[in-house]
Amino acid sequence: MPRGNFLSVIRSFGPASCGAIAAVRKACAVSVASVCLMAGVAVAEDADGQTHAMAMHGSPIYAPDFAHFDYVNPDAPTGGEIRFGLRGTFDSVNPLIVRGSPVWWVRGWVWESLATRGRDEAFSLYGLLAETIIVPEDRTYVTFGINPAARFSDGEPVTADDVIFSMELLREHGRPSQRRAYGQITEVVREDELTVTFRLGDGSNRELPLLLGLLPVLPEHAMTVEQFTETSLEIPVGSGPYALSRVDPGRLAVFERRDDYWGSDLPVNVGQYNVESWSIEYFRDATALFEAFTTGRLHLYAESDPNNWLNNYNFPAAEAGEIVQSALTDERPKAPSGYVFNTRRALFSDVRVRQALNLLFDFEWINETIFAGQYARTEGFFHGSELSSVGRPASDAELAILGDHASAVLPEVLDGSWSTIQSDGSGRDRGNIRTALGLLREAGWSLDGGTLRNTDGEPFTFELLTSSASAERVALAYAQTLELAGIDMTVRVIDGAQFEERRRVFDFDVIPYTWFQSLSPGNEQYNRFGPSTADQEGSFNMAGITEPGVTAAIDAIVSAVDREDLVTAARALDRLLISGSYMVPHYHAPTQWIAHASAVNFPETGSVWGYQFYTPNTLWIDE
Repeated sequence: MPRGNFLSVIRSFGPASCGAIAAVRKACAVSVASVCLMAGVAVAEDADGQTHAMAMHGSPIYAPDFAHFDYVNPDAPTGGEIRFGLRGTFDSVNPLIVRGSPVWWVRGWVWESLATRGRDEAFSLYGLLAETIIVPEDRTYVTFGINPAARFSDGEPVTADDVIFSMELLREHGRPSQRRAYGQITEVVREDELTVTFRLGDGSNRELPLLLGLLPVLPEHAMTVEQFTETSLEIPVGSGPYALSRVDPGRLAVFERRDDYWGSDLPVNVGQYNVESWSIEYFRDATALFEAFTTGRLHLYAESDPNNWLNNYNFPAAEAGEIVQSALTDERPKAPSGYVFNTRRALFSDVRVRQALNLLFDFEWINETIFAGQYARTEGFFHGSELSSVGRPASDAELAILGDHASAVLPEVLDGSWSTIQSDGSGRDRGNIRTALGLLREAGWSLDGGTLRNTDGEPFTFELLTSSASAERVALAYAQTLELAGIDMTVRVIDGAQFEERRRVFDFDVIPYTWFQSLSPGNEQYNRFGPSTADQEGSFNMAGITEPGVTAAIDAIVSAVDREDLVTAARALDRLLISGSYMVPHYHAPTQWIAHASAVNFPETGSVWGYQFYTPNTLWIDE
């Protein structure tokens, strides 16, 4: 199958009963490569082996008999230790609930899901805990057959009851995105001890079978609802390749590779999870984190400062060749990031105010004076991919999705002529300042003795909240330009735990934030931009977006039948979000800057996802 044919389904089962399928699976000892036909199940001619994977659109690129993913080194040695650091702290080892600041790696390394992503595709899943996956073309149900070999770290088998328990737990107490997705399940059928079917209504949410494939499976025998819902540092029981062996609250988490891991020989795991021990150390600020790396205390460092990348790798270990700088590429959309306006606050409820504040961010000046010209401006929410609307006029199909909501899209965004405003690079572009003040006058603000005031005489003042002292230079540069327009922006730096709590309850005026996009956006867009989550604490709808057209566009994304439909819907969403000016867009590096010990190795063939700092499963160490 050519790689360009991104993704998806999957099987052509007719309306046969799922109970019959389970019975056939059991009676025929169905393997990942075969399906028994005696139960009268309608199966496509090439059905043999298709239960090993499913994809959002198109077909999975790996056949049932694949040996390993192309982006791994199947001969990578195992062993060794990698230590890396993060800025911030943690008070929980449960990343599946809203409360607390968790150690994220528990999800994936300890708690596995039914299926796992193929990282060189937009959105394909291959069986992990699930040995078989059955999805009809209309996606009205999905059936998972658990691998009989699957075991938790305490030796107990993984069963259908664990899957059902986990789904119900997350539907009631998980993160908002999980509650929304799993709340659409209409019926759960326990076919047998190792088989479970989820009925999905009319199948209009075509991503839902894949979201269930990503369901983390928790041990019913070793967890209660009370344990799950409270922040805890108790060592969890899981089925994954690592066990959390040490927790030093707020400072250190250590994962050890399990010698008894049940799935080490699965094709989806070959060449992965090679490192014997991962130590994740937390630091209060970026300076302390980098210093720890330069002294050899850490082995990996994801660089975000181009000046640092260009000028500060002259410490002894780097000069001796013990530290290597690697610039890696990926094919994902560039992550939309920037200063996000809290439109729940009256100050930012007027789009003209937000447009004016966008005009007053002098990227060209900041890029040259602070970042040595190394960054490019990020335009829109899917920059650098076919999903982006920038430079493309809206198609008839997009207009059909937008319908009456097309009036919420700026004309220049609709016709494809829009781009972010450029400045003269002086830090005080008079033309942009003049245009911004014109927009602010329309919104009821005017200059009074050098201070911008509304009709009640109140000054235009707000707070930019951040947890990064290193980001202060950019924020202060922005404040300097705002001051020329009579606006007073204060910059407040707080610790990571405080920032996370205030972010969770939307207690901020403006914050820097990043949403990482994929080549296959889906239900997560509701949690980021959907009006239904605008006031839902713990959601990632930071801006408080309530534009109803956004819901229509996301609905079209999740119901897209093929790749073309998905691209069309994503572009419609992109146009609405750009037109709303919900944030001051920032910038991106042309490559991913990763510094690492010379003994740390990357596969020669990378995935379209690039280097994932949060799941660096394919690395290995040469002693």
